[in-house]
Amino acid sequence: MMKEEHLRKRKYKALLLFLKVIPIFIALCYIINTFLWIFGIDVPMFSYVGSVSFLTLAFLYLASVVFEFCSYHRMFLHYVLADNILSILDYKFDIGFGPIVYVVLIGISLLLILYLHQKERERNTKEITSRSDR
Repeated sequence: MMKEEHLRKRKYKALLLFLKVIPIFIALCYIINTFLWIFGIDVPMFSYVGSVSFLTLAFLYLASVVFEFCSYHRMFLHYVLADNILSILDYKFDIGFGPIVYVVLIGISLLLILYLHQKERERNTKEITSRSDR
């Protein structure tokens, strides 16, 4: 009985870790693919491994809300969503977004991710400090 409960907890922790890390890996695939595209290099493997549908994004968003992930974890999903929308608009309406649009999107997303991550760390530090003062 105790062993089954321990195994269930380990599976639960593994799922949470995977749900937290997978958006980062997806965003990295998008970023690498974007920079390779800028330099005229086509590596389909990044699209095969990292591309996601809107249904998959919806599931990841829902999981991040249900498991109460920090806002900076969702920023990776926001970046992927924005990149997908830009790509679809560019393809469907032949807008001709240049590489600069995608680089600006990457830059803004990374700055927001770093800001939110730092803010979350400061909040956690304050919570730990306030607990130890009790």
